[in-house]
Amino acid sequence: MVTLAEDSYPGSIPSMPTTLICCSIPIDDAEDLPLGLDRARRAAEAGARLVEWRIDALAEDPEAASLVARLLGESPLPGIVTCRPTAEGGLYEGDTTDRVSLLEAIGTGPTAPRYLDFELAEYQRSANIRQKIELVVDHERQARDLRTGLILSTHDFEGRPADLMRRVAALAESPSCAVAKVVWQARSLRDNLEAFDILRARTQPMIVLCMGPFGEMTRILAPKFGGFLTFAALAEGLETAPGQPTVHSLLHTHRFESIGPATRVYGIAGWPVDASMSPQVHNAGFDSIDFDGAYLRLPIPPEWEHFKATINAFLDHDGLDFSGMSVTMPHKEHLVRLVLEREGVLDEVSAISGAANTLVVGEDGALMALNTDAPAAIDTLVEAMGSTTADLRGRSVAVIGAGGVARAICAGLLQHGACVTVFNRTETRGRRMVDDLAERIPDARIELGTGDSLSTESFEAYINCTSVGSPDGSDPDSSPLPEEVVLDGDVVVFDTIHSAEPTPLLRRAREDGARIATGRAMFIRQAELQFEAWTGVRPAAGLFASTLASD
Repeated sequence: MVTLAEDSYPGSIPSMPTTLICCSIPIDDAEDLPLGLDRARRAAEAGARLVEWRIDALAEDPEAASLVARLLGESPLPGIVTCRPTAEGGLYEGDTTDRVSLLEAIGTGPTAPRYLDFELAEYQRSANIRQKIELVVDHERQARDLRTGLILSTHDFEGRPADLMRRVAALAESPSCAVAKVVWQARSLRDNLEAFDILRARTQPMIVLCMGPFGEMTRILAPKFGGFLTFAALAEGLETAPGQPTVHSLLHTHRFESIGPATRVYGIAGWPVDASMSPQVHNAGFDSIDFDGAYLRLPIPPEWEHFKATINAFLDHDGLDFSGMSVTMPHKEHLVRLVLEREGVLDEVSAISGAANTLVVGEDGALMALNTDAPAAIDTLVEAMGSTTADLRGRSVAVIGAGGVARAICAGLLQHGACVTVFNRTETRGRRMVDDLAERIPDARIELGTGDSLSTESFEAYINCTSVGSPDGSDPDSSPLPEEVVLDGDVVVFDTIHSAEPTPLLRRAREDGARIATGRAMFIRQAELQFEAWTGVRPAAGLFASTLASD
């Protein structure tokens, strides 16, 4: 049986707080017990320190108390018992009195849990319920010389509750509350900052988490702000609340046990970013040089207003230590605009292209926007060509797309004297990019092509900068090149999509004998440049590639 540090449970905040990982395991009926205990053993092996037994459905069983006693007696980890009613996002539909009686039997039994989780609203509603719950947490079991602590909780699955701070105050004022728990559905990334502020102002052990895709930050960064624990699932598909990470991802991808008050925060901003591989590579890089950083996914809706409000809030928060980020579609042009508004500086490619993919925040708060896409793409292209950047002069290159990555690649090609023809589904957007680059780069040889010319003209290289063929896009099985385009050994085909390899475009190019350049090769190069900009250290050769290969 794994035990918990004496100064951590329940009661005063430890002088050196350690945020625990608690694995949630639902038990729906008696037949689930062997599987549940097996999952608890696997959670312990994976690195969890607590297990939460969710008995919402099991509570209807007449033998529920004895079944839970078996779980608690045979579990390899200390346990939290939670029986959540439907009103607070659970499955229990029975009578409140029956539920409290069950918790009373469990909590005063010989194999009582380390904690019972009970809702603030029910606790406040009835003096009789308070008396029964307090009886449980005041009950001493001589055999173990322990008491069951009360986690008093409040949840809102719709959004931030209007009376959030009143609830926080009520939790603090409840004398039997060993751990206060506040959870709500995040509406944006900015909700995480309020959660962190609540944790920083705590007067007792607290769990403050935001649910959903916008709330992942609170789960990963709980150790930075002194959270008592964070909940995790044993594996994907076993989550008991929206947005729960797995135990493995917390400990291995996100280096959870290395996060502390001084940890610097980085991330990948985009829409969507749920499939991004950036957290794997950058966190592995931080680990390799013992750098105190945490890299997260930052989903920000596509509008400029969302991007501006979110990143400004991160930069202005005095406890987040937001130190930089990668930026992907559709925010690369937004990053340039934001940095200029905050009187930061742009590197040459960002200034020319009007798009950047990297934010660096200096020790003094000064901002710099970099574009590592362009040099990474150029190096990847010339490697596939078997040449050097000097050999790009006069080469004819077709660029498909007119987003941020297309802008950067076009700028890089034009700086090296290539002849660029842009093809874009929306002619107006394509024309705007072509005219803009032609104005910014002296003697630029760039023009806007048409769909017919892509089929009829010959180019020495084709570069796809769209999402066509991406498994995360709307057209995952298609290729952006018309069938009429002739591909052979004299042609290089470069697909910047890095989330799948090979893409439909690259499969066709390989079958036709063309030379190929992959989005993954470009991704690794641009990530290495980002990492060096943030840490001052170039990652070890092959580290990022091996990290992606093993993921």
